[in-house]
Amino acid sequence: MSKWQMVYIEDVCEILDNFRIPITSSERTKGIYPYYGANGVQDYVDSYIFDDELVLVAEDGGNFGSKKRPIAYRVSGKCWINNHAHVLKPKNGLNVEYLCYSLMFYNVANLINGATRQKLNQSALKKMQIPLPPLEEQKKIAEELDNITDLIAKRKSQQTKLDLLVKAKFVEMFGDPINNPMGWEKAELSKRCEIVTGNTPSRLNIQNYGSYIEWIKSDNINTPNTYLSKATEYLSEYGFKKCRYVNKDSILMTCIAGSISCIGNIAITDRRVAFNQQINAIVPNKNNKFYIYWLMYLTKRYIQSTINMSLKGILSKGQLSRLEFIFPPLLLQNKFADYVTKVEKQKEIIQKALLKLEILYNARMQEYFE
Repeated sequence: MSKWQMVYIEDVCEILDNFRIPITSSERTKGIYPYYGANGVQDYVDSYIFDDELVLVAEDGGNFGSKKRPIAYRVSGKCWINNHAHVLKPKNGLNVEYLCYSLMFYNVANLINGATRQKLNQSALKKMQIPLPPLEEQKKIAEELDNITDLIAKRKSQQTKLDLLVKAKFVEMFGDPINNPMGWEKAELSKRCEIVTGNTPSRLNIQNYGSYIEWIKSDNINTPNTYLSKATEYLSEYGFKKCRYVNKDSILMTCIAGSISCIGNIAITDRRVAFNQQINAIVPNKNNKFYIYWLMYLTKRYIQSTINMSLKGILSKGQLSRLEFIFPPLLLQNKFADYVTKVEKQKEIIQKALLKLEILYNARMQEYFE
């Protein structure tokens, strides 16, 4: 419970929804002004209807219920806003950054309606309440959260730069993996690695599920994170005997997804895991795991381009097995892996710092707004 007075959004903000104007994509003229929707910039247009410090809250199509993707965001200056986002202008006594933070992960479970497309209508928006400390306190809270957010962004940028170094090293040693300018031996993936498709033990038998072994789904494969995240569901020892699994040092690849963009996401297993039928495992055998990981990572678009469009969103085991890739000598693969290992140690240090920052951020958000 907040130690500050709770106030209704309509009492501390001007709701400017009546000034919104949607424009269909075919009617938009390209320009320099951002065109905002429920979750951010959708386009750039040649005119604007707002020029202010505002907070937008998703009306429909928002990230309702998400712990990571916000339903509110800040906009500043000249812009155009469509009718999928509520437009809030804080009144005197309310800091715009503080307002945004207070609404980013607001629990709207009891306020939204709509079975197929959830909607937070204006009457529900007006029922939302936020804590209102003195203005100077609001500014301090927003500044603290801004600082943490900036540090999180810097840590993520450091991780991205390290991945770029590894990518550059791969190309330096092996050339472009698709064009193969260095003339390395090429072979079908199944001729050099073992490929295993996962499965799902029957949910009708509750004995299959328990706490014996992690059961991995595509959500746990978060490219560009090198390793799997922790599973949220486990199989029992009984269920484990009916499932497919791999040991440490294999590569899991998403092969069935709602979007082609997710096909080819990969992660290395640093433990024994079971996995479902949306995933194919690639067991490196006599190849280096880091080489195979980066080979798959750098050829993701090539892998996606081979998908049978009549089976959109599915890369079958047979299709993956028949794809040809370059396979340099193991000695060179290992030399590349030595470089990757050094970079991974740096990434691990950054990841630990990032985790601490994210924990701090979540704790502060909970302290101030829940």
